Amino acid sequence: MTDAILSLTDARLTLTSHAGRVDILHGITLSVAAGETLALTGPSGSGKSSLLMLMGGLERATGGSVRALGADLSAMSEDALARFRRDHMGVVFQSFHLIPTLTAVENVAVPLELAGRVDAFDAAAAELEAVGLGHRMRHYPAELSGGEQQRVAVARAAAPRPEILLADEPTGNLDAANGAAVMELILGLRERHGSTLVLVTHAPELAARCDRVVRLSDGRVAGDETRDAAATGADMGGKAAVPRADLRGKAAATRAGLRGKAAE
Repeated sequence: MTDAILSLTDARLTLTSHAGRVDILHGITLSVAAGETLALTGPSGSGKSSLLMLMGGLERATGGSVRALGADLSAMSEDALARFRRDHMGVVFQSFHLIPTLTAVENVAVPLELAGRVDAFDAAAAELEAVGLGHRMRHYPAELSGGEQQRVAVARAAAPRPEILLADEPTGNLDAANGAAVMELILGLRERHGSTLVLVTHAPELAARCDRVVRLSDGRVAGDETRDAAATGADMGGKAAVPRADLRGKAAATRAGLRGKAAE
């Protein structure tokens, strides 16, 4: 059995518009190990967010294959993809995407209710407590600051205990202090729940805290490096890259448990 929890083989994405055909991603081949934290970096327009959307089945590849937990996302119907994300993935967006007519606790409870959890509201409340918003449970999104809204979004993504967490520039709309707090929460999810994390970021100090950094340019992989676990802070060049094989040892503690959950 492969060690990869996510894998793309020659994945392509082409969109059509009134202006004609636009090639977004050009034959991406990439795998992500269970328990790994991976940063997708590169200039605006390089295809980072589009690649993340392929990984989550939120965009359908127009060529090649995308697999998660051994399942072929390209072959699934929209309903099947929605169920798969509900059961195995959490997604955090730059723009929060909270439901404005629901309170914080109701927003976090939504994926749990959809999964049939009888303890949806108790679990949602516990997750809000974990992100420091126990006192804001009954507030609506418009009554929360940007940092608080993003913490609600993180709690919603984490509450179902997903094997895979995808984050699309989760600090992009936040000031430095709130952005740092949100990233601590997101990076802490692997430690608490064993989640595999893939995040899109322009911030080198955030990318440097991940196990691995994949750099995109013009819809292609332009660089793929793993980082020493001690390499933190803004200086991404201050630590030497380490072999990909070393990363497998870091993920071994979580891999068996994730496989078992995926097989249920």
